[in-house]
Amino acid sequence: MGTPKSNSPNKIPTIYQCDAKGRENHTVVSDLDGSLLIGRNSFSYFALIAFDVGGITRLLLLFLASPLAWLLYHFVSESSGIRLLIFATFAGVKVSAIKSAANAVLPKHYSEDLHPQTWRVFSSCGRKCVLTANPRIMVEPFLKNYLGVDIVLGTEISSFKGIATGLVASPGVLVGKNKVIALRKAFESMPDIGIGDRSTDFPFMKLCKERYIVPSRSSVRPVRQDELPKPVIFHDGRLVEKPTPLMALLIILWFPIGILLSILRVLVVSLSPMSISYYTVQLFGSRITIKGAPPRIPKRSSGGKGVVFVCSHRTVIDAVYVSACLGRMTTTISYSISSLSEFLSPIKTSRLTRDRTKDAKLIDEILSEGKYLVMCPEGTTCREPYLLRFSSLFAELTDQIVPVAVTVKTSMFHGTTARGYKWLDPFFFYMNPLPSYEITFLNKLSSDETCRAGKSSHEVANRVQEMIAETLNYKCTNLTRKDKYRVLAGTDGLVEQKPVRMP
Repeated sequence: MGTPKSNSPNKIPTIYQCDAKGRENHTVVSDLDGSLLIGRNSFSYFALIAFDVGGITRLLLLFLASPLAWLLYHFVSESSGIRLLIFATFAGVKVSAIKSAANAVLPKHYSEDLHPQTWRVFSSCGRKCVLTANPRIMVEPFLKNYLGVDIVLGTEISSFKGIATGLVASPGVLVGKNKVIALRKAFESMPDIGIGDRSTDFPFMKLCKERYIVPSRSSVRPVRQDELPKPVIFHDGRLVEKPTPLMALLIILWFPIGILLSILRVLVVSLSPMSISYYTVQLFGSRITIKGAPPRIPKRSSGGKGVVFVCSHRTVIDAVYVSACLGRMTTTISYSISSLSEFLSPIKTSRLTRDRTKDAKLIDEILSEGKYLVMCPEGTTCREPYLLRFSSLFAELTDQIVPVAVTVKTSMFHGTTARGYKWLDPFFFYMNPLPSYEITFLNKLSSDETCRAGKSSHEVANRVQEMIAETLNYKCTNLTRKDKYRVLAGTDGLVEQKPVRMP
């Protein structure tokens, strides 16, 4: 197995020529940018970190430094260009904040850039190592938690009392000879496969029994998400897309406009009568698409209860948009909502306590008054095409159940967060140029599909989850709010609970 060794970078076989069969006992060492990842430019990942830890000001600083970093990289040394990017992104930032962003923000974007041929070989090997000039603190969570990488060798950043200085720790940026030194320290014997994408990777590749070059091809499609060993279901951060330098510039220029626009939109939504809010929301550039039709609900009879609209959960204002589509005032419930969001909400918001008995009493009181109740039994939002486990409490309290499939499209900013300021969620949603909602009303459950027919509340909740998932082409999961917040923030998701420091 393998290919003849070569001392010339031009004669090294490409990754397309590597046989991936029978590699279970082999060790592979790969460079990151341009090799394991399709993209060679790491600016986008620095930009994601910069915006997450320092907002628009830090992103602006990084953007202004990037032209000089490019010049240093190409005309002075690769090391000097990377040092400048590290300084602009990390200087003065808490190391714990960097770790948190690397764990919660970057995996989603890294996973969408995996080179299919490199991954074909890389995933077939029993022991995996990645070498990179990027800071190890940035790349390690994704590589170890999602790709099963055993060893990550990257540039180490220096810090003082938990604050990053922006400088690089000894032995410096992991390029050239530093990669060779790091690889020799990590392995006593020669690794079986070395993968790189340029001649500067050849020194460390010479330490491997087989060497393969990843050619630069613009037409390469990244690995599909369903081919990864572990899908990225939960992720955080406000930026929707991985920002190229041009996209970063557009975000910087749009930001002050977006702030003013979001304040205007929030005020319009808050002050508009619910009977006309469907039209006023769209008048100010937030689109709503309605599919299906709300069922005709008969007038409340003596002893009858109100209707519960059970929705998939995308943002904090899901219930507001469902109410706008209904054209009438509703009540919604929430496990945790900021005081500002509650104050600005045009519909009544009731807080749940996480005490099942007390929460059941609250919901029963709302329904007993004959009100329309809009609720999201997932308990928290999910950005990816998955539905979290549905709480079955609603099914125990009423048989008037209408499933509602809710989806959201944004182009710049996510209107949700697990680690940031939740009171900013509606503002970030409305900062998008043309945010849009799609609301699909499904058929009201028949009486034989509810607990009245003898079904358990869990069966009913699971059936509603399946109906919404089929409509949206999403996948059902048993994941919960606690699972999400433990992954992203190290908490159980309570508003008053302070995040713990990431390991």
